[in-house]
Amino acid sequence: MDINILASSSAGNAYKVSDGHTTLLLDAGLPYKQLQKRLNFQVSSLAGVLISHSHKDHCKAVPDLLKAGIDCYMSQQTAEEGGYSGHWLKVVEPLKQFKIGNWTVLPFELEHDVTNLGYLLANKAGEKLLYATDTYYCRYKFNGLTHIMLECNHSYDILADNVESGVLPLPMKNRLIRSHFSLENVKEFLKANDLSKVQEIYLIHLSDGNSDAERFKREIQELTGKLVIVAGR
Repeated sequence: MDINILASSSAGNAYKVSDGHTTLLLDAGLPYKQLQKRLNFQVSSLAGVLISHSHKDHCKAVPDLLKAGIDCYMSQQTAEEGGYSGHWLKVVEPLKQFKIGNWTVLPFELEHDVTNLGYLLANKAGEKLLYATDTYYCRYKFNGLTHIMLECNHSYDILADNVESGVLPLPMKNRLIRSHFSLENVKEFLKANDLSKVQEIYLIHLSDGNSDAERFKREIQELTGKLVIVAGR
């Protein structure tokens, strides 16, 4: 499995995933021209795009991708919130599995401030990738994962320090806690899941001012004993 981080921040999120046969894009939160460039102008090589939710840092390029004839998969609510329609729009439902080329994809619900989906992807080589972003809680547990891409947006102590120093308004702190995965919650999630086959853990969507990439990487490596990669760092 080849995972390529095209963008991972509150400014935009997009990740290319391939098993060597079928290439997918997880979220498309960049302007289309930027996305084209980061895909080496090979947008047509995408077999599909999986969209988590309707916030622009995850779906900015969707209108242009639909115009380009690329299948874009998302929930009905996300399609309605974005005003998307047309032949290339593919509406999916939580816990209803579907196939794209060599991938079997299972969407599942995540807690956020809008309807949000995570995705479990399995290929014919037996690899399993979990993708979950923009959530403060995941109710599901997963077996046999080989690759994990998890939001690790902030930590509670950094948020508290930033509020105390006046860098972060209290309402913003409360919104982050209710809508994004903290380091503390990532740890609890990982402890609750089967990591025996995991090869790589990607920490994605770190907050610019409320995270510490080196610390997060170190603490997750110490907890899991796995290779940890911090996206965008």
